[in-house]
Amino acid sequence: MSERSELINGHGGVRPYGDTRDDGMVQCSFTLPLPHDARAEAAALDLARKMGLDPATIVHARAIGEDFTFFVVYGRVGHVIDSSAIEVPEREFPLLGPAEINRAIRARLRRRLVVVGACIGSDAHTVGIDAILNVKGFAGEKGLEYYHEMEVHNLGAQVEIDELVRAAREHGADAVLVSQIVTQRDAHLRNTAAAAAALAVVYPPEHRPLLVVGGPRFDPASAADLGADRVFTRGTTPREVASYLAYAIGRRAA
Repeated sequence: MSERSELINGHGGVRPYGDTRDDGMVQCSFTLPLPHDARAEAAALDLARKMGLDPATIVHARAIGEDFTFFVVYGRVGHVIDSSAIEVPEREFPLLGPAEINRAIRARLRRRLVVVGACIGSDAHTVGIDAILNVKGFAGEKGLEYYHEMEVHNLGAQVEIDELVRAAREHGADAVLVSQIVTQRDAHLRNTAAAAAALAVVYPPEHRPLLVVGGPRFDPASAADLGADRVFTRGTTPREVASYLAYAIGRRAA
């Protein structure tokens, strides 16, 4: 029996599901900088085959202006994933309720926990930072403004990093929350690393505010590489962030 068959028949092996189980069928979309014609469609199929789709079929093609074509391609991949070998970061802190979070902050800090948050750089999308900070919250949970043991300062969108650092110092921030939705050319990674470096310049390590970063394209395992304390990705709720802050601040105060 081949390694592929052993994986599929075992507990950890998985393949994409399209028409029937384990058939390996996937659908993907992409844009080519070519006008929509027979050559563009042939190029799309060639690309799909080089991506490992065999056979590949174009199920949708549409011109985008004069010089670009958008494609949706359907095809079979031969790859098998051993899901049992995949390591997923585990949440190391307990998920608490609002009353428990308030009690934890009060017991550990004996004052309100100060949070400064913003979308930095050219990012004008406030939906993420507002979902976490504003009292209306997200997914049925109240934002950090709801917690009476937190003092929240939402700086909004397109905030320069120097302005963020100044606000953190002015308000005596315990935590700085950065939201990044715009990811073109890895802008979210560059901005986060720049924010971490700017905070490190003005704060000694033992007094630097927690740097908590969130956005749909972040890898939760990338915190250390970016110079952040914690990275949250899509689907994160305000209570998760609040629970983390109570946990992390408590560890610092211990």
